[in-house]
Amino acid sequence: MDWGLKNRLSGIINQQNGKGVMLAVDHGYFLGPTERLENPEKTIKPLLRYADSLMLTRGVLRRCVAPESNVPIVLRVSGGSSILGEDLSKETITTSIEEAIRLNAACLAISIFVGSKYEHQTLNNLSKLVDQGEKFGIPVLAVTAVGKEMARDSRYLGLACRIAAELGAHLVKTYYCENFEEVVQGCPVPVIIAGGKKLPEKDALNLTFNAIRDGASGVDMGRNIWQSDQPVEMIQAVRSIVHDGLSVEEAFNSFFNKKGIPSNELETMNTR
Repeated sequence: MDWGLKNRLSGIINQQNGKGVMLAVDHGYFLGPTERLENPEKTIKPLLRYADSLMLTRGVLRRCVAPESNVPIVLRVSGGSSILGEDLSKETITTSIEEAIRLNAACLAISIFVGSKYEHQTLNNLSKLVDQGEKFGIPVLAVTAVGKEMARDSRYLGLACRIAAELGAHLVKTYYCENFEEVVQGCPVPVIIAGGKKLPEKDALNLTFNAIRDGASGVDMGRNIWQSDQPVEMIQAVRSIVHDGLSVEEAFNSFFNKKGIPSNELETMNTR
């Protein structure tokens, strides 16, 4: 692994503790104007300082992130299908390596759909992207996308993560599951977990804590941060678990109870 590639990875995964907090705002590439991400610039701006890296598409990067920002960019470079299309797994590479270099991307993100109709196509996309990235010292994050028919269990996720690593991915993003430590043990590259759909704040913090405890190298959260009524407090709480080793209760109390949020709102956040 050359110096440039190591340097880019070091901005995403802290080299002192081996952990990272990635903020995901790439949902619009297949979902369109997602709730509370209708105006990406407004959503991103107050959260950016608390993220170790930012995952997004080139369109949103160009228009919604200040060029002087020094937060590493994880550039989403796969797509081609929407929620209205025939199959979300029918993805291709949508952004060239030259464009990624012009945008100063620290990492390239691509989805793979193991077990889907277009499994071969997406795995071939990953292999090609790794080859292109290696030429210029840019690492690749493989996202193990899960279709409706796929079980999010350790056997399936372990298979998908291992295949991604075998094909050369430098990082893998997947879902947390029971026996998650088996997924991590079977994957020779760092594994970060996806936040998934919006959860009550304490549940999302519990997900973060359990994943880190079981060997995850970090989290890539979107909706569980910016769909919260208190997004800044939420990303700070997530960060405190990932980097400072706080418990769920400690993180929640530090960033919600002490921020002057009324008790009735806290109760709502815990139960909704």
